[in-house]
Formats: sequence, C-alpha cells, structure tokens
Amino acid sequence: MYALLFRLVFRRMDPELAHRLAFGLIRAVAAVPVLSGLLRRRCAPPGPSVLVLGRRVPGRLGLAAGFDKDAVGVPGMTMLGFGFVEVGTVTPAGQPGNEAPRLWRVVDQQALRNRMGFNNAGAAAMAERLHRLRSTSAGRRYVVGVNIGKNRTTPADRAAQDYAASARLLAPWADYLVVNVSSPNTPGLRDLQSVDSLRPLLAATRSAADEATGPGAVPLLVKIAPDLVDEDVIAVADLVTELDLAGVVAVNTTIAHDLGQGGLSGPPLLPRGLEVVRLLRGRLGAGRTIIGVGGISDADDVRAYLAAGADLVQGYTGLIYRGPFWAARIHRELAEGER
Repeated sequence: MYALLFRLVFRRMDPELAHRLAFGLIRAVAAVPVLSGLLRRRCAPPGPSVLVLGRRVPGRLGLAAGFDKDAVGVPGMTMLGFGFVEVGTVTPAGQPGNEAPRLWRVVDQQALRNRMGFNNAGAAAMAERLHRLRSTSAGRRYVVGVNIGKNRTTPADRAAQDYAASARLLAPWADYLVVNVSSPNTPGLRDLQSVDSLRPLLAATRSAADEATGPGAVPLLVKIAPDLVDEDVIAVADLVTELDLAGVVAVNTTIAHDLGQGGLSGPPLLPRGLEVVRLLRGRLGAGRTIIGVGGISDADDVRAYLAAGADLVQGYTGLIYRGPFWAARIHRELAEGER
C-alpha cells in the first residue's frame, strides 16, 4: 500500500513538502491517545531491550539525525517503532539553512541527496521543548540523543564555543550528545574532523556538558564522514580513546557522487559505512559505543552493521522509501531471526 502511495502521491511532490506533510501527520496521530496507543502496541520492538550508553534501549534501530531537526516529533517516531531518536542537527542560534531546492530523491538508487544546511530553530528552543517532554513520565522513558553543530556564520576558530554553548543547554535533557563535524552542507565543517582541530572542540564540548550535568553524566560521541581515508578514521578513534569519549556515530552522508551539490544517503553508503564501523571496532575495542548509520534498508543490513561491530544502528532514508512501519518491521524480523 505504501509503495503505491509513494509512487502516485509522494513521488510527485517536492521532497521537502512531502516530508513536512508526512511528519505533521505522524505528530498529529501521536497526539491522539487512542490511535497512538494502538500504534505503539503494534509497532513496539518485540525483543528484549539492550543496555547501551548506560540506557535501556527498546530496540537496536533508531531514527538518525536530520529527520526531526527540532525535537518536535519524538513521541510520534517512537510510536512507529524506533528504539531511540536522535534529534538535530541543532545549532546555538536558529538559522534557515540553505536556499531551496535543497532535498532531492534519487529513486533509482533508493537514495536521497540533501544540502539542507542545518536549518533549525536553535538550541534554546530545543532545550525548552525537551524540558517539557522530560517533565512527563512517558517523556522520560524515551531514549533521545541530541546532535549538535555550529552555525554557518561561525568561523572555524570559534566553532568550539558553538558546540559548547549547545551542549550546556541541551545536556540536561539528552541521553547522549553527538558532535556533528561531518555534514558536507556547512562550509568548512568537515575540516574540523582533523585531529588537531577536533581535539579542542571535543574537549570544550565535554567540559560544557559536564558543567551542566556532572562529570560524565551524559555520554558524548562524534559523528564522522564516510569520505575520511582509513588513516583518518583510525586517528579519530584514537582521539576518542585519548579524551575518554563514549564513542562514534558512523557515518554521515557522502560527497562521493556526481549528482550535484550536497550529501548522498541511502544504499550507496552501505559498503563504506560497514568498512568504517569495522575499522572503528578494531581500533576502539569493546569499551566504546559505535552507532552504525548509512544505507540500511532491511533487517539484513542491520545484522551486517551489528556483525561489523555496531552496538546500535540508525536509519532515515529507508523510512522514506519503505514507509511508516519500516522500523517496526525490521525489529520484528530481527526478533524472529534470533529465535
């Protein structure tokens, strides 16, 4: 049914408009107790929860950052079966992002290309929203990660201050924080992945989060690009160990394509995503968390990431092409495979 709806309706719409309409519908359903309760029971991950980052996570598959940029739809996305939700990327000050068009479907590859540019309402607005969410018993049960970035107008030599400012505001309401230095859509951002630039940035972010919540209370991870060469992936892993961070999110979108500006997500990312996760696990050992993301379409892809060394996985593009019950279906297939 969803495949027909996608082909006849959503595919004919501007992708960003389709996203707003579909996300708005999910949020509206989540606000209706009877409907949302039925869907939660139908879509809840059937397997046992897993202990990751000191939290009990209901299912291995979570929603990747980029879908819910302002933390407006956490109840709705968990209602559909995602075990956890990573919101953002959020910046200290709100910003409109890049000019449209900035999101494209690549249907023949079941992929998306975007150059959104961190469009969001800002860290203070997100902090207020998450505070309200956490004030309820249901809201405290959700596992929510917060993905933070720098404002477009912030020069590289002041980037650490941006990350620290957002961490200070958002750490009290986050189950974990992710430092995003790997989006291709903010000029100069990926340059921050070099170890010399990344070390003071991560240290400042860690210090700010600790000031807000207590030392080590909120796990801190860094998100890296698939386009890093292997030596740089290993260097980031070593830095994570040096600074005693919680782990790595791998990978972001890729610029290794000839389709135009922006980062490509979806199945083309899967082989490199798995390679990066294997590299990281081999370097980090068993003591750090790896969240694998990139190219997940079905339960077999999730199993491949877990076999490569990921503790949790995330998806986004698969939801667009496979429909609202995609996460629930994957969790059910994972549970059936474990019996």
